[in-house]
Amino acid sequence: MPHTILTDRCEGVAVCIDSCPVACIHPGEGKNAKGTNFYWIAFDVCIDCGICQQVCPVDGAIVAEERPHLQRQRG
Repeated sequence: MPHTILTDRCEGVAVCIDSCPVACIHPGEGKNAKGTNFYWIAFDVCIDCGICQQVCPVDGAIVAEERPHLQRQRG
């Protein structure tokens, strides 16, 4: 099952992008509830490796399950 970036917790640090082996993490449009940039994971591309979750410095911004209602492409 793919990982999910929680849009309203993401702070746009973006270390996950360079770490992802399949390039499934993309910048979101607009800002999240915090007013910061955010990223999202393409569920159909994610291979569930968990590297994004390991490298993310924002506690709880990425979860190890698919939660489309908590991840948006637009802010």
